[in-house]
Amino acid sequence: MEKMSMSHEDYLEAIVMLGGTTEVSVRSVDIANKLGVSKASVNKAVTSLKEKGLVDQPYYGDVTLTKDGYDYGTQVFDRHRMLELFLTKALGIKPEVAAKEACQMEHAISDDSFEKWRAFIKKLHL
Repeated sequence: MEKMSMSHEDYLEAIVMLGGTTEVSVRSVDIANKLGVSKASVNKAVTSLKEKGLVDQPYYGDVTLTKDGYDYGTQVFDRHRMLELFLTKALGIKPEVAAKEACQMEHAISDDSFEKWRAFIKKLHL
């Protein structure tokens, strides 16, 4: 799947973090609270993600991920967790700083670079 905007990745990741799956839906207000954005911003993003086939939402209903949306959101979330763990455990960066920086890094690193980094980290047994 082609890479999408940081914002859209953040929405998919937030839905996954809130427990959203292809079968479990998440309320728009919970997404807004998680990301610190307005409900109108969530509605706009969800409309765009629906057009890309990544989420389903009946008229003003709760948001459910499609299989592609769940796969993409889970991938972003996994990257975030791995990067945050590396920053805190391997480098000793404070958790609040690591969380913020992992969020920025997860969007910037290419799939190829991330896989090479993941293989390197596995050798370190972190």
